[in-house]
Amino acid sequence: FTKQLGMSTGLITVVIGHATFCIVVVYNNAVARLRRMGTSLQEASMDLGANGITTFRLITLPNMASALFAGSLLAFGLSFDEIVVTTFTAGPGIQTLPIWIYNNLFRPNQAPIVNVVAATLVFLSIVPIYLSQRLSSDSSTGGRF
Repeated sequence: FTKQLGMSTGLITVVIGHATFCIVVVYNNAVARLRRMGTSLQEASMDLGANGITTFRLITLPNMASALFAGSLLAFGLSFDEIVVTTFTAGPGIQTLPIWIYNNLFRPNQAPIVNVVAATLVFLSIVPIYLSQRLSSDSSTGGRF
């Protein structure tokens, strides 16, 4: 497929592949926040004389900032340990961290190094997901986070 498009597999195809599924995560998070926000603040801003750009800049964007940040953290956490997309989109010369772990998984002399790197990867994947959950949770619902 990439040959027909005239491009070779490599780092750019990895970035395109990860951006394809990560943008959906950020979009869903932003749309959920927009639906929860309602339109009363935007309507009040417009009634007081602000134009659309000013309303977006001063009302909508600050209210969506935490949702966008939480969505980006969640997308990073999902992309960080995604080996399937990376394997199919990376070229033969590209070696990302998940591919390196997979390649060294069955080498007995590399087992301690792979274990440490994999444990660090799991920890670094859990932290952004936990932070995005904390940021996107609504404090008025009384959730346990």
